[in-house]
Amino acid sequence: MSTNTKLSRVADNIRILSAAMVERAKSGHPGGAMGGADFMTVLYTEFLRYDPDRMDYPFRDRFFLDPGHMAPMLYSVLAMAGHFTADDLKSLRQWGSVTPGHPEAEVLRGIENTSGPLGQGHAMALGAAIAERFLASRFGEWTAHKTYAYISDGAVEEEISQGVGRIAGHLGLANFIMYYDSNNIQLSTQVDEVDSEDVAAKYKAWGWNVLLVDGHDIDALRKAIAAANAETERPTLIIGRTVMGRGALGVDGSSYENKVSTHGQPLSAAGADFAATVKNLGGDPENPFAFFEESRDAFDARREQLRKWAKEQAKIEKAWRSEHLDLAHKLDGFFANELPEIDWNSIELKADSATRAASASVLSVLAEKVDNLVVASADLSNSDKTDGYLKKTKAFAKGDFSGKFFQAGVSELTMACVMNGMALHGGVIPACGTFFVFSDYMKPAVRLSALMRLHVIYIWTHDSFRVGEDGPTHQPIEQEAQIRLMEHLHNHKGERSMVVLRPADGDETVAAWKLALEEHRPVALILSRQNIKTLPVLSQSRRKEAMQISKGGYVVMDAAKPAAILLADGSEVSTLVEGAQLLAEEGISVRVVNVPSEGLFRDQPRSYQNTVLSAGIPRYGMTSGLPINLSGLVGEDGYIHGLDHFGYSAPYKVLDEQFGYNGKTVAEEVKELLGKKKK
Repeated sequence: MSTNTKLSRVADNIRILSAAMVERAKSGHPGGAMGGADFMTVLYTEFLRYDPDRMDYPFRDRFFLDPGHMAPMLYSVLAMAGHFTADDLKSLRQWGSVTPGHPEAEVLRGIENTSGPLGQGHAMALGAAIAERFLASRFGEWTAHKTYAYISDGAVEEEISQGVGRIAGHLGLANFIMYYDSNNIQLSTQVDEVDSEDVAAKYKAWGWNVLLVDGHDIDALRKAIAAANAETERPTLIIGRTVMGRGALGVDGSSYENKVSTHGQPLSAAGADFAATVKNLGGDPENPFAFFEESRDAFDARREQLRKWAKEQAKIEKAWRSEHLDLAHKLDGFFANELPEIDWNSIELKADSATRAASASVLSVLAEKVDNLVVASADLSNSDKTDGYLKKTKAFAKGDFSGKFFQAGVSELTMACVMNGMALHGGVIPACGTFFVFSDYMKPAVRLSALMRLHVIYIWTHDSFRVGEDGPTHQPIEQEAQIRLMEHLHNHKGERSMVVLRPADGDETVAAWKLALEEHRPVALILSRQNIKTLPVLSQSRRKEAMQISKGGYVVMDAAKPAAILLADGSEVSTLVEGAQLLAEEGISVRVVNVPSEGLFRDQPRSYQNTVLSAGIPRYGMTSGLPINLSGLVGEDGYIHGLDHFGYSAPYKVLDEQFGYNGKTVAEEVKELLGKKKK
C-alpha cells in the first residue's frame, strides 16, 4: 500500500469518527469535518512540529482552528495522536466531557484556541504568528516556528477576514500558513448564493502567496504545505477545493455529498444513512469509533519523528542557553510572566490631568521597563495616548519586529483578536487601545479573552459624554454597564472573568496599570479625555492611597458620623468631592467612596465591605453612564444620578451643566435624599 493510500485511509478514519461523534451526540456538524480530513491528515502526520511529551513546549508549531463547529475533525486527529481516547470522542457535547461542541483551549491536549465565532480563530492565529516574530527577533531564529490556521467559507465572509488578510500581507508573515476549506456549502445556503468574489485574487492583492489544490488529493496537499513552508516573504493561503460530507451515502447508495443538509446535523437527520456511509469509507458500522491500523501506524511513526525533532531542538536550545545566559534568563521570564521591578511612586504626573494623559506617562515608563509588553492601537495612538509607549519604541514592520508597537489600522475587532492570539502564544503581554465607544466592535473578542482567561489589557479612552463636541456617536453611555457585566460573569476557574477599572485621577491610573500588569485575567482600563482634579489626600500620600484600587473600592473622604455615603468611579468621584465640600459648609458630613471595580470590591472580605459601605446610612451614586452601573452598590433605597439617554454635541463643560454633573447638583440631591432640602 502506497503512502498516499495509507494516508487516505487515515483521512477516511477521521471522516468516520467525526460522523460517529455527531451521530452519537445527536447534534453537531459532520459534513465539514468529513471534507477537511485530508488536509488534517497530511498536516499532522508530516508537517506540524511539536513535542508529544511536552505539549506546551513554547517553540512548537501551532494549529488554530477557526470553524469551531468542525471540532469532531480536530478531536479525531488528536485522538489518533494520543491526546484523546475513544471514550472521549463518544462523549462529544456531553456534560463533563473533554470534547465540548466547540473546542476550548487546552494546550496539553493539542488545542491552541477556543473557537466557534467564525473569523476569530484565524485572527488569533495571526496574533500568534506576530508573537513568534517578536520573540525570534530577540532570541534568535532557533525559536522560529510556523502558525497554521484552518478557515472556512464562513470565516472568509466575516468582515474580520479583511483585517487579517491586510495585516498579514502587509507585515510579510511568511511564518503564517492558512488553509481555506472551500466547499461552497454553508449552514443554510450555498456560498455562491451570497458571494461571487474571487477569493484568490483578493488575497493576492493583499500580498499573499496563494495556492489552489484539490483538497482531497494527498500529494497535492503535501506539495502545497511544503511550498508554504519554503516561502520566505509572504504568508500563504492554500485554497483546498473540498466536498461537504465526503463519502456520505443514502440508504439506497445514493450520494449525500455536497449537501447543505449535512452541515449542521447528524447524517441520519439529514437523510443519509450512517451505516452505509461508514461502510463506504471502509469502516465497521458496528464499531465506528475504531482506529484503523493505518491510522495507528501513521501516528506512531510521526510520534517517533517528533521525538527526534524535539531531541534535536533541545540540543540547539541547550547550546544557545550556554552561550547567552542573560538572554536565556530573560526568555524564561517572558514565559513565566515575571515582571521587572518598577518604582510606581516615582512616576511623575501633571496634577489635575486626564487619566488618558496619566496613562501615557505610565506607558512611557513601561516602554523602558517591560521588554515584552506589546501595545497596539486602532489608528488612534495620538488620541488614546498609547503614543506614550510608541515614542519610546517603534511599530512592527515587514522584516523588522524589533519594536514593541502594533499599528493595527482601523480594525478594532481584528486588533482585539490579534491580542488574544499573542496571549495564547505566550511570552508577551498584549495591550490595545481605542476609544471606549468603539469597544462595541471588540466585544466578541473580549468575551473570548474572558472565557479563555487571557491576560490582555484593554485601554479604552474618551470614557463618557464628555467627549463633547463629537456628539452621541462618540459618547459612551451604555458601554460601561455592558463591560462591567463581565465582572459578574465567572470563568471556568470560578473567578470573575474580567477586571474593569475606571480610575478617578492620575494617581489611581498609575495604580490601575500596576494591577493590570500583575493580573492574569483580561483587564479593562477606562480613561478620561478631559482633565480631572486630583483627589484629596486622606491620610498618607495620594499615590499610596490610590493603590487601594486593588480592593475595588475605598474611602477617599470621610466623616466621624457621615449622614450619607456618596459613591462613584472615574471622573465623577471628584464631582462628589466637590459636592461633599458644599455639604460640609452647610454642616452635613458625608463619606465619599470610590469604586473603580465592583467585582474586586465584592471579592473583599465582608467585614471590609461593611466598613466602606456601612449599613443604615443613605447612599447616593453618580455615574456618567446608565444608573445600573451603581445600582448593586447603592441599593433600592438610595438615589443614583445617571443618564438614561444618548448624549449631545456640545463642549463637555456645557454638557456637565445641562446634565447636572457638578458639585451643586450633588449637594442638592443628597439633601433631598436626606429630606433636608429647603422648601
